[in-house]
Amino acid sequence: MRLLLLSLALAGCAAGATGWEEREQAALDRDLANRTAGEPQSCLSSSSSRSLHATGTGLFVYREGSTIWVNRPMHECRNFRPTSTLIVEMRGGSQYCRGDQVRALEPGSSIPGPLCVLGDFTPYRQP
Repeated sequence: MRLLLLSLALAGCAAGATGWEEREQAALDRDLANRTAGEPQSCLSSSSSRSLHATGTGLFVYREGSTIWVNRPMHECRNFRPTSTLIVEMRGGSQYCRGDQVRALEPGSSIPGPLCVLGDFTPYRQP
């Protein structure tokens, strides 16, 4: 009986994780739907009033005015959630750049998670 309950609980957790990832992907798809991708850039200026955010889909997003910058990391980074606090080791001073290292700090945790390396930033603008 305990094994059955444990199996059901784990299955529910797995289904929930898939559900929030799908919702995050759908939200990003809606945000980018009427936008055109521009030329990828290796760096972009960061601002103290804005920050890089994890989407929960393995991508990172930075919003600057009406432009949405999407970063596709150099390798798969699925351990980052939208609620994660990102710790970014910026090598370009006040810029987010390709090759910068990112770790996630989950709510209630004091130990950062796995390392992720940023790729190029693609701007998505409204036509």
